Amino acid sequence: MIAAALSFTLGTISSPVASAQTKDGEVAEEQAKKANPAPKITDRSDPDYVRCRSEPIIGSLVRKRKICMTNSEWEQYARAGNADSRGFLDDIAKGGMRQD
Repeated sequence: MIAAALSFTLGTISSPVASAQTKDGEVAEEQAKKANPAPKITDRSDPDYVRCRSEPIIGSLVRKRKICMTNSEWEQYARAGNADSRGFLDDIAKGGMRQD
């Protein structure tokens, strides 16, 4: 009885061969991507080079989170933070607070 249940369960699990038969184009594309991955970017000044850094989590003394972005995304992140800070300080200098 256990063998019958096991064979029934194993029969319902899709195998890579079955998926290759049903999705020939998609499987072939995935295999081609795995065989020829994109070249790794080693130039640290390239806009698509991925950089990671750890930032502390507020409220924890030990925990940190890892943030990974490309150089161009880090630049946008810094510009947005600078613009927010500049706007906040300008509003304080005028005597009011911003309402976003």
